[in-house]
Amino acid sequence: MSTLSSLTEQEFIELYRLRGPKYISDKFGTGIRNVNYRRARLEKKHNVSIQAPQAMLQRRNQMLPAMLPLEVEDGCVIIGSDPHYHPGLISTAHAGMVEMIKKFQPKAVIVNGDCFDGASVSRHPPIGWSSVPTVEEELEACKERLGEIADASDAELFWPLGNHDSRFETRLASVAPEFAKVHGVSLHHHFGKEWQHCWGVTINDDVIVKHRWKGGDHSAFNNTVRSGKNTITGHLHKGYVRPFTDYNGTRYGVDLPTLAEPYGPQFRDYTEMNPVDWRSGFAVLTFRGGNLLQPELALTHDEGLIDFRGELHEISVDDL
Repeated sequence: MSTLSSLTEQEFIELYRLRGPKYISDKFGTGIRNVNYRRARLEKKHNVSIQAPQAMLQRRNQMLPAMLPLEVEDGCVIIGSDPHYHPGLISTAHAGMVEMIKKFQPKAVIVNGDCFDGASVSRHPPIGWSSVPTVEEELEACKERLGEIADASDAELFWPLGNHDSRFETRLASVAPEFAKVHGVSLHHHFGKEWQHCWGVTINDDVIVKHRWKGGDHSAFNNTVRSGKNTITGHLHKGYVRPFTDYNGTRYGVDLPTLAEPYGPQFRDYTEMNPVDWRSGFAVLTFRGGNLLQPELALTHDEGLIDFRGELHEISVDDL
């Protein structure tokens, strides 16, 4: 049986571009990671781009509809979640993430849902006579904050849909269904094309990033056990990393912190200002040779201070 090494460099490049990594992996009995390692090596050696046909990338994820693929051999991906952006407010976590993006220049940045809070279009009735931002005010806040993220580097930008994001279209669909597919009725119509909207992102075929799946205090554990992959989710705002080890090795479940302040005005009324088991911050995923290292959390220590890698980093929103 022929092996991957029996292919000449030119044969490998042509086959990769024609049939994609999954075909080569199956035909030569090797892992996709080995295939992509050789591809990366040849790209660097010959200063060329070697890409699979787009159809191949889509078929590779046919069991995960609307999951966008991302390949990261060496480098990092920075993920923030649940910012619930509010007009006039910039959290320490948001400013810290922008600073870390500038510093680390990641391969990709993922804002993992619930950028738009949608308080005025919630299915829940208002509490008392509470005043909430308008849709227009929230959209402007989202554009400003996401613009700061986009301007910080040349990274690929992904925005998996969150349940609060979906309020925008759910409201319109319920009161004006005849406007379906008209430009402007979808949330993503209001943001630049640099943001790739999706249900989730798959990184190197063994990391899943999406807004939510399992709930409860053990969500990160249940997500990675049930999926068989490293699973990065938001929605619950808890902010912790849960390793899980079996015969396949160690993989990680991550429950992302919120980019917002846990006791901010976005949450004041419906939490009734009860104590919440939430943390403010973001995550940094580092890859070496296509393998995920232990995920790291950067957490808000106090206003203007981020706790990351054993040090306190001073953050100023005035630097945005």
